[in-house]
Amino acid sequence: MTDTKNTSVLTTSTGSPVDDNQNSVTAGEYGPVLLQDFHLIDKLAHFDRERIPERVVHAKGAGAWGYFEVTHDVTKFCKAKVFETVGKRTPVFTRFSTVGGEKGSADTERDPRGFAVKFYTEEGNWDMVGNNTPVFFIRDPIKFPDFIHTQKRNPQTNLKCANMFWDFFGSESAHQVTILFSDRGTPDGYRRMNGYSSHTFKWVNEQGEAFWVKLHFKTDSGIKNFTAAEADALKSTNPDYATEDLFKHIAQGGSASWTLNVQVMPINDGYKYRWNIFDVTKVWPHGDYPLIPVGKLVLNRNPENYFAETEQSAFSPSHLVPGMEPSLDKMLQGRLFSYPDTHRHRLGANYDQIPVNCPYRARVSNNQRDGPMCVNGNQGSKVNYEPTTFHNYKVRPETKLSTQTLTGLVGRFKPAHPNDDFSQPGALFRKVMSDKDKSNTVSNIVGHIKNANRDIQERQVRIFYKCDAEYGSKIATALGFPANRSNL
Repeated sequence: MTDTKNTSVLTTSTGSPVDDNQNSVTAGEYGPVLLQDFHLIDKLAHFDRERIPERVVHAKGAGAWGYFEVTHDVTKFCKAKVFETVGKRTPVFTRFSTVGGEKGSADTERDPRGFAVKFYTEEGNWDMVGNNTPVFFIRDPIKFPDFIHTQKRNPQTNLKCANMFWDFFGSESAHQVTILFSDRGTPDGYRRMNGYSSHTFKWVNEQGEAFWVKLHFKTDSGIKNFTAAEADALKSTNPDYATEDLFKHIAQGGSASWTLNVQVMPINDGYKYRWNIFDVTKVWPHGDYPLIPVGKLVLNRNPENYFAETEQSAFSPSHLVPGMEPSLDKMLQGRLFSYPDTHRHRLGANYDQIPVNCPYRARVSNNQRDGPMCVNGNQGSKVNYEPTTFHNYKVRPETKLSTQTLTGLVGRFKPAHPNDDFSQPGALFRKVMSDKDKSNTVSNIVGHIKNANRDIQERQVRIFYKCDAEYGSKIATALGFPANRSNL
């Protein structure tokens, strides 16, 4: 019988051939084991370090390679090279994820889904780091650590806790909570959900004209969600459902695709709009700012190695390219720092040299050197400072940021813009949801909040009433409160 298996010599991590992979070096037949057994120590030391810290959020995810193709000319809004010509293709890596759960959690948990795309452009990597929801729970980054703590485990019991979950939420969370507890909170895999920048960004064209924008990736497969019962059933039968669905679909020759659209708002309109456009708990109604098509995101190749590619991929909304800039969104401003900072903790100071993160279509030339896992030649013999007479470092003045006027006193401010936290979630419940959607949303909320203390339930019911009378009344009745809000 012919042996058709591939053959390779087993070696240590330094490439030295191994003589025996079954028995440690010992002093005699009974030992003890000798420290000089490099192969043993090499294996154990690496094994001890095989698990890098999991992400604090978005710990469990799935990734795929593909491309982005421009289908419509948007150069009047943005000068980024990724959009320079219709038909242009840019390589991408995309990672989808659940947000609150650990790496071992189920793919069908009720949770927002991360939607992160790395575009490998000639001007460096652009990361679009969003979710499958157009809004978020909070609007100030100082609240973010507290918010995430409430979605994790109780520090005493190490159990998920309904009191913690609901105790934190205030009126600003009503919009995202309504989305999360609808069936959109349990999407049918990653291929059948939308992706959003959620935040407002600034785009700048070649003439220096700036615009506020929001990005929408609309799935070409059509939105499809699980009911709570369907999602719960999959937790026990296939907790990796979404990961498996994406991988198998691509492995069998399929592709997953989304159409990128943008909402565009003139700069001056942003300061006069009826809602604060920099508040990530709000959307821009499409009737005011319709979707403008940009291009197509297509995923058609699976990773060769999950750890090397998906697990080590590192995204940040601060990874921008000329023509794209942050806005005044407070949550975005906090993420600009926090995301690269957690990558440096989790993957090391040179996380951007890992192949999946490397801006391989642009040449990196900076004065950052050394640090653990420096694998790019450390930029050779070039001096590591500037200005210098020993190397000709050039800059590109045309890539400078657009100017923006800032005025005001320095302090900690509550939102000064008219701040209505109830109209948008109320309209979502009243105008967008079908009767079945409404029923499922109420049932999902009640099924979760029933485990919280009565005073916490009462406070949340008041918030739902303010969004919509029917919304609040149905939840109140299901929880055993008077249906008339005046009695609460």
